[in-house]
Amino acid sequence: MLMEKGNGGRGVALLLGFLAFFALAFGGEDEGVSVWPMPKSESHGSQTLSLSKDFKLTTRGSNYPDGSGLLKEAFWRMVDVVQVNHIVDGRVPSSMVLAGLNVAISSADDVLNFGVDESYKLDVPAVGGLIYANVEAQTVYGALHALETFSQLCHFNFDERIVELHSAPWSIFDEPRFPYRGLLIDTSRHYLPLPVMKVVIDSMTYSKLNVLHWHIVDEQSFPLEIPSFPRLWFGSYSYSERYTVANALEIVQGVGYPDLWPSSDCNQPLDVSKEFTFEVIEGILSGKIHFLVDIIVSVFYALSMKDFSKIFNFKFVHLGGDEVNTSKFEHLLLLLTGLDTADSCWSDTPHVKEWLNKHGMTESDGYKYFVLRAQKIAISHGYEVINWEETFDNFGKQLSPETVVHNWLGDGVAEKVVAMGLRCIVSNQDKWYLDHLDATWEGFYMNEPLTNITIPEQQKRVIGGEVCMWGEQIDASDIEQTIWPRAAAAAERLWTPIEKLASDPTLVTGRLAQFRCLLNQRGIAAAPLAGPGRAPPVGPGSCLKQ
Repeated sequence: MLMEKGNGGRGVALLLGFLAFFALAFGGEDEGVSVWPMPKSESHGSQTLSLSKDFKLTTRGSNYPDGSGLLKEAFWRMVDVVQVNHIVDGRVPSSMVLAGLNVAISSADDVLNFGVDESYKLDVPAVGGLIYANVEAQTVYGALHALETFSQLCHFNFDERIVELHSAPWSIFDEPRFPYRGLLIDTSRHYLPLPVMKVVIDSMTYSKLNVLHWHIVDEQSFPLEIPSFPRLWFGSYSYSERYTVANALEIVQGVGYPDLWPSSDCNQPLDVSKEFTFEVIEGILSGKIHFLVDIIVSVFYALSMKDFSKIFNFKFVHLGGDEVNTSKFEHLLLLLTGLDTADSCWSDTPHVKEWLNKHGMTESDGYKYFVLRAQKIAISHGYEVINWEETFDNFGKQLSPETVVHNWLGDGVAEKVVAMGLRCIVSNQDKWYLDHLDATWEGFYMNEPLTNITIPEQQKRVIGGEVCMWGEQIDASDIEQTIWPRAAAAAERLWTPIEKLASDPTLVTGRLAQFRCLLNQRGIAAAPLAGPGRAPPVGPGSCLKQ
């Protein structure tokens, strides 16, 4: 390929610079440990095992009945991932053969709620004829994490055409640093087809992210069928850009129900003066409408998109509350639908203004009333309530003491939130907003949720963090490479003990590069590390050096 005149020398220099950078980075860690995120503790040897062509799952000593087939399905998906779509037709040696994986789970319960025990122990011995790796976990969800870790220990041998496990024996104990490790996806700005959403969920499990925050409702679109309110999905972009109830997708954003609006010319914020507005919120949160305002979905390996019970047993609901100017009421959040560009609809709509005056409220008072009433409705139905940090800034002392404050604007908020006794999720936009294409993976890796929080009891109130993929400038064509590998950098920050995290991100570049290549091999379009956002490769070369 010809190189454009005038840029050739610079392009070669850039490429050489990147190669030199990666060469230095590869020497930063133990080359035997290529797992991402880094486990809490591990030890390993130097021997190579060959996986049997008849690699088996056994459950000796397990109390988990697996009536739903969750574990079995995850095991076979893991085997498929390990083989990376290669034909395994080589001759397996007669010794040092890994015959299968025994999984022993203590709990018979597979109810999935926030705070479920995700710990596991993985041992891979290197002695004997037919060798079995062993997983011990308190719950099936810890076992699913163990399967992902095991898959990353395995490699396809192209010469022998068999699957091998390197650096045995292995002994790994692992558990997450934070219980909430989230990814926000915003499908209101661009419709995302069902297969794309499934790929995103699968890719989250590879880095042990466990919470999908689906930002459903905004002014741009409402593509979901809701039988109780059939006009809502008239707000979809087009007739074909919709989801039926049968799709089991909580992917919506809303305009399209005029009785919720102050007037026909003024559809935001929602009409605080009408009880119907709160009846809709009540209907959504009570289950009469089967999709929440913003769904928080717990995600694990082998979680089916059609598994309603696991989705709706997860009790977080995000009630929004961001980008509110309480002095002028510009940009007032539409709490039900998450709108962030509202004008002064309430003051310009006679019956709403009359209602505010009747109740002795300013527009700011109306905003607070809306937030607090929505909180009460959600809590009455057993939900854990999350609000963006502006609600804390404006009337933090009046929020429910069970509120989780979602920090996004910047530094210093989390420490104030936990000092007041509330819980916090960190998503500061300068570091963990994926739509900020100038935000580098190094910044994602080094963003510490517990900055300036030193009291242990207050540290526990930071339940985790979330990287945010707002949808204004992404669609099905580029969502994967915009998320990955930067989200993986944050995932290690949220999973791995702080003492095992690198103080210099260049020390993990080689391992993250391997993980990015692993994602590519698994069909995930993860972008190169060498560049901001979803940057393309700078030139020809190995995936490991990009």
